[in-house]
Amino acid sequence: MVVTNTDELEAGTVSSYDRKSELKAFDDSKAGVQGLIENGVTKVPHMFYCEQSNLNDGSATESNSEFSIPIIDLTGIHDDPILRDDVVKKVQYACENWGFFQVINHGIPIPVLDEMIRGTCRFHQQDVKVRKEYYTRDPNRKVVYVSNYNLYHDPAANWRDTLGCSIAPHPPKAEELPAVCRDIVIEYSEKVMGFASTLFELLSEALGLNSSHLKEMGCGEGFLLLCHYYPPCPEPELTIGNSNHTDNDFITILLQDQIGGLQVLHDKKWIDVTPIHGALVVNIGDLLQLLSNDKFISVQHRVVAKHIGPRISVACLFRTDDESIVYGPIKELLSEECPPVYRDVSSKEYTAHYYAKGVGTSTLSRFKL
Repeated sequence: MVVTNTDELEAGTVSSYDRKSELKAFDDSKAGVQGLIENGVTKVPHMFYCEQSNLNDGSATESNSEFSIPIIDLTGIHDDPILRDDVVKKVQYACENWGFFQVINHGIPIPVLDEMIRGTCRFHQQDVKVRKEYYTRDPNRKVVYVSNYNLYHDPAANWRDTLGCSIAPHPPKAEELPAVCRDIVIEYSEKVMGFASTLFELLSEALGLNSSHLKEMGCGEGFLLLCHYYPPCPEPELTIGNSNHTDNDFITILLQDQIGGLQVLHDKKWIDVTPIHGALVVNIGDLLQLLSNDKFISVQHRVVAKHIGPRISVACLFRTDDESIVYGPIKELLSEECPPVYRDVSSKEYTAHYYAKGVGTSTLSRFKL
């Protein structure tokens, strides 16, 4: 049975729909959402239907210049102490009030950024037989092509495919990376890790700590590269590219193309993160909000589906893969006037709750004192 109207679902008139079978058939195809497009799909399959309450949750969407995430120019931060102090203040403001900011003049050449976008596109648009070789849900694989990591758990599938590479602390062998994007993945990863080192210094200083504090805590040791591909969607009003979520890391550094679609929840409004060619988007993850004792905020964000596309983005998640590590608010940030907001929590416990909770709900609230 083909469902063409969400009203039918809400009215309970669709009784023969077998979601499990549809999910399994889609997963077994190993072709992703791009495979649906390649097969000429003109209707969004039922498994992608997102509840209207999630698409139109009552929050206004603002795209005018009055509402835009901060843009921070990093020119001169290594040479001029006055410029660096000014940048640190801007980073502090962005992290405390937005949880998101864009950076320009970050030191990664624009041709490298552009080639990373093209490399991601080449992988997802290559022959499906080649793509299938990388399709797996094996968590031990360092290079994984998959559509929807939580396909069987989330209430609705997202209109998105992903090539994921676990880069650090134990990188894959070069031959494990897909040939069509191997060189640029290696080059881009090296440059992003260098930029992340600088970023952790600025974040440490913005917290009033020694510049090496967050790096010495190991915040930059784990690095997951996610090459997202959002095919054009025939019915974008029925689904979503990436559901409302916060990130399960310390920070995320995002490269996006010029299509747009990323939105941040700010003051109960969805704000478009307008693409800037050559810029990188930085956002605070749950673990840094916990470490900073709520000084920095990890905020909900999403990606809307669009008729146009593909949209391509490359997310670099800096986190830990060591489940035994225990995190709590940084002691230097605590006082009688500023007591701890959170109890100590292991990486394993946090991660388990992150994936068990419902879409769009807070992970950190569980760990508040």
